[in-house]
Amino acid sequence: MEPRHDTVLLNEAVEALAVAPGDVVVDATVGGAGHFARLRDRLDETGTLIGIDADADALDRARALPLAARGPRIELVEDNFRNLASILDQLGIATLDKSLFDLGWSGYQLATGRGFSFQKDEPLLMTYGKDATHSAAELINSASEEELTDILRTFGEERFARPIARAIVRERQSARILTTGDLVRVVEMATPAWYQHRHVHPATRTFQALRIAVNDELGAVRDGLAAAIARTRTGGRIAVITFHSIEDRIVKHLFRDAAYAGKGMVVTRKPIIPSEQELAANRRARSAKLRVFACGPVAGQETFTHSMHYLYA
Repeated sequence: MEPRHDTVLLNEAVEALAVAPGDVVVDATVGGAGHFARLRDRLDETGTLIGIDADADALDRARALPLAARGPRIELVEDNFRNLASILDQLGIATLDKSLFDLGWSGYQLATGRGFSFQKDEPLLMTYGKDATHSAAELINSASEEELTDILRTFGEERFARPIARAIVRERQSARILTTGDLVRVVEMATPAWYQHRHVHPATRTFQALRIAVNDELGAVRDGLAAAIARTRTGGRIAVITFHSIEDRIVKHLFRDAAYAGKGMVVTRKPIIPSEQELAANRRARSAKLRVFACGPVAGQETFTHSMHYLYA
């Protein structure tokens, strides 16, 4: 089966950014290039679009888009968005107008063979960049039971964090845990039968926690958003799409703290969530939340309103 990716909150995110034709725009996570394509269509030859992704394949998808007759300056950068400040410096760009951070991972990544999916038996890497040196296998075969428990509990909110960590340590004494299949079997051994017969796979939270830990995703979010806030001009906007509660809390608090510090205003008082139509077409969108921040001491005089259903944060 061909890999597939459905861009989440496509219209909502681009509308919330209110992109003008001459803006300098960052797509900090090119992924499936859905947002990237829509942002490019909003810009003309006076604008600039910077696409960032640690996965070179994502940048190739952006390069494969049909060329626009009078399109913007395009810069594609293979890097982690946590390095946004240095990326802008290297490109000679002082300030931004708009930026989008889609913190989900694309359907294409499930087909990379790097261990993101527990549906197939693959090497337990969980790294975004192909040249990454620190893998999930290295982590679970070296970390202590306490460290593993903390990772599973903090990043995965896994209720059986301790039994799973204990089982990992026990099983690796006889054979290293090197594939996704190995890890799934350990999780199944460590959790009760009822936990394995729900609509959510029992290894979901374990895989999430390890992926976050291996890639330092939460640290990257903090660094990347801090740089975006610092480099966005007055009146510019930052939009972030999150897919689990840990990320969403970090974004919510970062935006709130920036507002308290006089750096701008939180535009979305409540996060925007997908419509019923989008949820029916794409189940992966069910946990998505979009938050928007307007930068500058006088930014945000208007409040972005939308006909979507909202969730209270």
